[in-house]
Amino acid sequence: MAPTGWRRNNRDPGWNVTSGSAPVLAVSLRFTNSLTSRTEAFEPLEAGKATIYCCGVTVYDLCHLGHARSYINWDVLRRYLIWRGYDVTYVQNYTDIDDKILNRANEEGSSMEAVSERNIEAFEIDMGRLNILPADRMPRATRCIDGIQQLIRELEAKGAAYSADGDVYFAVAKANDYGKLSGRDPNEQQQGASGRTADGEESRKRHPFDFALWKGAKEGEPSWDSPWGPGRPGWHIECSAMVRQELGLTIDIHLGGGDLVFPHHENEIAQSETANGTTLAKLWMHNGMVNVGGTKMSKSLGNFTTIRALLDSGVSPMTLRLFVLQAHYRKPLDFTAEALDAAANGWKGLNSALLLGERHGEALGWSSGAGELSSELEEQRQRFIEAMDDDLNSSGGLAVLFELARPLRALANRLERGDAITADDQGLAGQWQLLQELAGALGLATEITAPSSDGDDGARINDLIEARKSAKANKDYGEADRIRAELKAEGIELIDKPGGITDWIRA
Repeated sequence: MAPTGWRRNNRDPGWNVTSGSAPVLAVSLRFTNSLTSRTEAFEPLEAGKATIYCCGVTVYDLCHLGHARSYINWDVLRRYLIWRGYDVTYVQNYTDIDDKILNRANEEGSSMEAVSERNIEAFEIDMGRLNILPADRMPRATRCIDGIQQLIRELEAKGAAYSADGDVYFAVAKANDYGKLSGRDPNEQQQGASGRTADGEESRKRHPFDFALWKGAKEGEPSWDSPWGPGRPGWHIECSAMVRQELGLTIDIHLGGGDLVFPHHENEIAQSETANGTTLAKLWMHNGMVNVGGTKMSKSLGNFTTIRALLDSGVSPMTLRLFVLQAHYRKPLDFTAEALDAAANGWKGLNSALLLGERHGEALGWSSGAGELSSELEEQRQRFIEAMDDDLNSSGGLAVLFELARPLRALANRLERGDAITADDQGLAGQWQLLQELAGALGLATEITAPSSDGDDGARINDLIEARKSAKANKDYGEADRIRAELKAEGIELIDKPGGITDWIRA
């Protein structure tokens, strides 16, 4: 089962993320670096360790499918590094002061704190349902004000920041190689380059690409005292300060969605490297965007879906996780009902195979301890490693899982029919154990809909089956299909047999 609590770290054995017998600290790991547009060998600052910063959510609303895509991908990156033997320190921030949060608070007649706390709690629930490991540390912008102001003072001392009417801006002309991540040329003027600009801000800047480090207080808005007067931090400086506070001057990997390359990550690099005098991150990784039916997801287009709404509609968390992992993290992900149905069918088979040992392991004589792998299984493990080492090719890794699951699914179906156990069945223990291990590296956790102890659940299912029979007899096929879909969403598979008999099994 996916864990319900979310405040646990990656060293908690309850997460079942283990190194197994996978080669430790392999030199074959390769990731695409957005900074160079090349796939490069992973060479961390310190052998055996990996420091990672992931840009987190601005907590003004519930998380949507784009967040699910991003955080599932980066959870798999983190899990895989742990499985490969790395000591991973993973930091992800909350942006809890921002125009969007203040606007939402004004709409509701509440406060910035109330909006932030509500959505932080919702975020943790949603991530827990998706079996995403909580970060080792989750700093908040409002709790890093001292570090933010210190960073701005350092930039001022280097002549890279200037004040204007209570605001403080970064001067991109003072940065080395500004635009090296995004390919933008600061000599080509572009309005709105700073991102999340306020009214009249462009007129106060020396260059259109200059961006706010500190924003002067407005009436009715929260503010903090500073050398430049009361105000609040700009968007980009928050992450630079939190990276330095939590992980130091240079980190191994910086993560985020492709929409953050410019201006957010470009500006992070400019201000951090100017202040610190050294590289911010050795490796930058960005995930592709989510489309809905071939169109960019957008509230204005009416194709915007939150994680919570999707899961509450009956889509299982692991179906969504599998759907995301079937595409390469850097490619666009097209969300359609057909693609989600295909993922649901795929997960049904994997889940059935993963549950086999839990349900029938004792009868099959399978021990809980992992034994030595056969040469064939070791080859499959290596194929999984080769796929995942190649820029986190999760679809290639999943292909290995589906191969491992095939005979286990067949066995599960036979046992559901009451067939006898054979010697060949007993020999599948290693296959199941390897499937468990590799699924854990991808964060795929079994899902079970358990019947109540007094049999009420079974009685309810039988009542629904009878209602479906009546609907079919009355030629109300729409209602019959609705009942089948309702049971399927609960993990109940109906099996229609000759003579009007309908059996059911838990998928």
